[in-house]
Amino acid sequence: MAEPNKTTRTLAGIAGIVAIATLVSKVFGLVRQQAIAAAFGAGPAFGAYNFAYVIPGFLLILLGGINGPFHSAMVSVLAKRRKADIAPIVETITTLVVSILLVVMVLLIVFAEPLMRLVGPGLFITEAQAQARNISPDVFAITQQTRDIAIDQFRIMAPMAVLAGLIGIGFGVLNAADSYWLPSISPLLSSVTVLLGLAGLAIALGPDLTLPENAALGGAVLAWTTLAGAVLQWLVQLPVQARMGLGAFRPRFDFNSPAVKEVLGIMGPATFSSGMLQINVWTDLFFISFIPNAAAAASALAYAGLLVQTPLGILSNVILVPLMPVFSRLAAPEHWPELKGRIRQGLMTTAIAMLPISALMIVLALPIARVVYERFAFSPEDSQLTASVLVAYAIGMYVFLGRDVLVRVFYGLGDARTPFTISLVNIGLNALFDAVLVGPLGAPGIVLATVAVNAISMVTMLVVLHKRLQGLPLRQWGGQTVTLAVGAAIAGGIALVVLQTMERLLGNEGFFILLLQLCVAGVAGMAGFVLFASRLRLPEVEVLSDRLRQKFLKR
Repeated sequence: MAEPNKTTRTLAGIAGIVAIATLVSKVFGLVRQQAIAAAFGAGPAFGAYNFAYVIPGFLLILLGGINGPFHSAMVSVLAKRRKADIAPIVETITTLVVSILLVVMVLLIVFAEPLMRLVGPGLFITEAQAQARNISPDVFAITQQTRDIAIDQFRIMAPMAVLAGLIGIGFGVLNAADSYWLPSISPLLSSVTVLLGLAGLAIALGPDLTLPENAALGGAVLAWTTLAGAVLQWLVQLPVQARMGLGAFRPRFDFNSPAVKEVLGIMGPATFSSGMLQINVWTDLFFISFIPNAAAAASALAYAGLLVQTPLGILSNVILVPLMPVFSRLAAPEHWPELKGRIRQGLMTTAIAMLPISALMIVLALPIARVVYERFAFSPEDSQLTASVLVAYAIGMYVFLGRDVLVRVFYGLGDARTPFTISLVNIGLNALFDAVLVGPLGAPGIVLATVAVNAISMVTMLVVLHKRLQGLPLRQWGGQTVTLAVGAAIAGGIALVVLQTMERLLGNEGFFILLLQLCVAGVAGMAGFVLFASRLRLPEVEVLSDRLRQKFLKR
């Protein structure tokens, strides 16, 4: 067993590795999304892709993502064991997971159409139903085209079910062995394959790429290149695992091993718990499919989601990846005082990072959408819709990441059941909020429903941990978080004033003018928050300031 305080690298060192690698991956992801926006805008090719991606693609996020259940389960168990004992555990888990997911893959291919009908029933409306809802013939034709493309894309991406499990296991194994670079950098492979596919499509079709009759071809290229990226993410892990002696891709059936049972004991409930989030995604798209021109609404959610996930994904990995093994090592009652300190560290760091970013995104949503996406097939109307959804996403950034911090605490304590139970209840809440908000608010209402669910989850988990760990200073933490939120609001106000002033002086047309306004307003707002936060004397702020000051003086 590993000692509770034993770490082969400092948290700062791990965070640095993860931050750089994740930043590179996110930059490539952003470029990929810009290329998709330029090629397809909010049309049926990308709209269909968002519906088709729900099951096979989100399996990649659910099972194969960093901080996903497979990753978390492997880290929680393997971090406590000697390196020499890891290979048999990994090979046995891989054998079991692949066997199950192969069956899942076949079922996805066979039942593609009925499954797509479950994901987006609004795409399957008849002409009579469209007339009854006053949907124009043009919009109805786009809906039919979106449906057909989505079914084809779904079948193409079905093998990602198997790849998701393999990637998630590999990420967990490498992190447990103190290898952080490859898991954080490998997602860029998917972005690269999509970019190469779009480049080839643009060369082949030229200006005709945006024609409606080429939407099906564009949709197929999106699906095949996404699958190719997943294959590459798995393949690059194999030589690294073999070289480090962490297991090979071969069958092993040691299912009675205590370590294997421990992994499965966490992995099973954790998968269902995280899967509840993906059910919420399905619920969201279920209601979105009934919005007229659902392809545009689904596309806007994806474009805005990427803008939020870029900073959120980087900071999520920086905060969660190094803390996850620490939570596991501090699970024993004698280490709870230190565990409480680490929980506070995770939540306060989340607040310091996410609250000002949220405020700035809310204020600068429209110029952000215009600068990032508005070119070629992406119209000003698409920017307006994307910006409205981005505001809703930005409101919930803190509770989204804060909830994830607390989920990892439960995993570290060996308890995957509590997050699962909370997530199960939240399925009903999310559906209820979706039904209430989608009518008056449209696509932004769907996002706000998710924000509300995450906030309820976070509060519930804090209450449970308060009882289990014999008391947490919740009032103190809450007061500090509210104070930081005030600072974030001030930052947003500063950014808004600067933006409006520059718009009066320079107008709001032209890429470079928009970029200048965005940069100046964002920097001014963030500077205001830094000045505010530096006066709070929070340990996390002071540590960060000291590190930046030391690096500056060295240079």
